[in-house]
Amino acid sequence: MTAGDKEFTGSIPEFYDTYLVPLIFDCYADDLADRAAALSPRAVLETAAGSGVVARALALRLGPEARYVVTDLNQPMLDHAANKQGADDRLDWRQADALDLPFDDGTYDVVLCQFGVMFYPDRIEGYSEARRVLRPGGHYIFNVWDQISQNEFADIVTNVAAGIFADDPPRFLPRTPHGYHDVSAIKADLNAAGFTEISVETIEEVSRAPSPRHPAVAYCQGTPLRNEIESRDPAMLDRVTDAAAQAIAARYGESQVAAKICAHVITAVK
Repeated sequence: MTAGDKEFTGSIPEFYDTYLVPLIFDCYADDLADRAAALSPRAVLETAAGSGVVARALALRLGPEARYVVTDLNQPMLDHAANKQGADDRLDWRQADALDLPFDDGTYDVVLCQFGVMFYPDRIEGYSEARRVLRPGGHYIFNVWDQISQNEFADIVTNVAAGIFADDPPRFLPRTPHGYHDVSAIKADLNAAGFTEISVETIEEVSRAPSPRHPAVAYCQGTPLRNEIESRDPAMLDRVTDAAAQAIAARYGESQVAAKICAHVITAVK
């Protein structure tokens, strides 16, 4: 991972929430929310909350007495999430580093993270922090993307960008979002952080969009892939987006499109 892989700034949060969230995140957010709500938690912490898709799903499922602290390292993303959520006294929005959480030991029943641990510079430290703030018997629930070949739109966009920038292909998507998919490595990192009761479920879904351009915009302009493209040539963003849309249309058709996405969902108990 590079420093730029964590830069969700400028117009990226808006494109991310408008295009990428309905494309690939909503279904997995509902899954995490269902898993957390089934535990009837009174205190929930979410790390690396991004644009707040899990918060929007879980808030609907929590009881009136629940307390839900939503955190992210990236303030623009957190601001966007809080503004979209609306007023809710149960939720507290706080900028926080998942590797150095500003919370007491044994505070939460559930710690959640939706597609965020791939961005941690030290995953064992992040897992250790999650375990520290969990109460005994508390659950750490998170998900990660499977390898990029199992996530078809992302794979196409990556290959298109690589073809345009053949001498220096942008590798954000396979490097970071899809770069931490080895289940044995994930379990080993959780063991190193002190977790022993670990379960993993691989869930395949279908990513749907109203047009081939929708996933092209989602990945090219709603992720730090945009930063990689513009760092090579700011004038090339539209060209890469257009080329990705054409490649998606060639494979899936000119109108509504659907492709496979796949992720691992991990639960670890303290």
